[in-house]
Amino acid sequence: MANKKKAPRTVEPQYDVTFAELEKKGPVPMGPVASYMYRGDVRRLAIFLSRYKFVSKMLAGKGSAVEIGCGDGFGMRVVLQTVKRVDGLDIDPMFTGWCEEQAKRDGAPSRFYTVDLTRKTLPVKYEAAYSLDVIEHIPAKQEHLFVGNIRKCLTKDGVCIIGTPNISAHVHASPLSQVGHINLKSADTLKALLSRFFTNVFIFSMNDEVVHTGFYPMAHYLFALCTGPR
Repeated sequence: MANKKKAPRTVEPQYDVTFAELEKKGPVPMGPVASYMYRGDVRRLAIFLSRYKFVSKMLAGKGSAVEIGCGDGFGMRVVLQTVKRVDGLDIDPMFTGWCEEQAKRDGAPSRFYTVDLTRKTLPVKYEAAYSLDVIEHIPAKQEHLFVGNIRKCLTKDGVCIIGTPNISAHVHASPLSQVGHINLKSADTLKALLSRFFTNVFIFSMNDEVVHTGFYPMAHYLFALCTGPR
């Protein structure tokens, strides 16, 4: 006798699958950084994820990428929707340890490295690298080492994306952010730095979730899309 189809438990039966998956896999742990944003200002989390959406669109179809300064890896899942493999790198073993635990839990193929890119590069080559909200934490005297070691882990036709808060928006940053932002860039200084390592550097403005090509000084956030590693 054929098994009878279970009666739906939710008012709208198409949502049964959401509870069934929750019972099977449990809730998704957001990670320490994402959880902090969610509890403190959930709008900030939406903006945070929109930056990763820009990266995922620009790198769509790539076979491999590495996130420089991956933190808790929460945003990496957005990029994994369009890039076959994404690995992560961070200077802090607390973050890479968390990411490794979650990758094992989810069966993800991602690898994680605890590396200071001002000192050495990775032994692996990637088609793309991206780094969001990291370069402003790198001392100015070491920024050329940081960017140079990103370039070294790219293939000859690799693509690099750097995202950072605009120096003109520093007055609007939270006190917690201001403590770590020791090397903020304008569109001009960001392009000048990256042009030493890449043939082409394209600058985009970002305000909240919107990426555009508007007036740079009025942008809260800057993206640099770099091609042609020198």
